[in-house]
Amino acid sequence: MQSVRKILPSLYPNLRNIRQCSSFHAAPSAEHQNKEIAQANEPELDKLFSKLEIELRGADPAVLKSYSWFATTAAENLNIEVGKCWAENKPYFDRLILLRSVHIFKKHRVQYEMRTYFRYMNFHKLTGSTLDTFLEYIERNIPEGVALKATKVEVQAMPEHLTKPPTLKE
Repeated sequence: MQSVRKILPSLYPNLRNIRQCSSFHAAPSAEHQNKEIAQANEPELDKLFSKLEIELRGADPAVLKSYSWFATTAAENLNIEVGKCWAENKPYFDRLILLRSVHIFKKHRVQYEMRTYFRYMNFHKLTGSTLDTFLEYIERNIPEGVALKATKVEVQAMPEHLTKPPTLKE
C-alpha cells in the first residue's frame, strides 16, 4: 500500500491522500427488532392465481407457433394446467404511404406494410412461486422480434363487509 501511495501523487498531482473508508450502521431499536421477529414467525402464504393470459405479438407466425409450443411444453413439465391456445386468422396490417422523393413528384409514391401476428395462451390454477418461475423462464427464452404481454388473475378472499349479511337495527 505504501508503494501505491508514493506512485499515485506523481501520476496524478490533483489526487490527495487516500484513506480506507468504513461504513457505520446504527443498531436497530428494540421495537424494530420485535417487528422483525414477529414477521419471521408468521409463515408467508403463497398467492394463488386462477389464470395467466399470455399475448404474443410478432412479424412471423411460424416463430410465434414454435414459441407457443415451447411455452406449453415448459408448462406441462412444471405441472401447470394448460388452457386454450389460439391464433387470430388475420394479421393486423399497418400501411404507410410515402413519397418516393423527398422534395417533388407527388404522383410517385411507395407503400410500406407491416404485418403483426397475434397468438394467445391461457394457463390455469397457479401458485405465486410457480408463476414467477414459469414467467421468468419463458421471458428469458423469448426469440427476437416477439413481444410478450402477461396478465395475471389473482384469487383473493372476499372482503368482510361483503360476506356478512346486513343486520336490521330496531
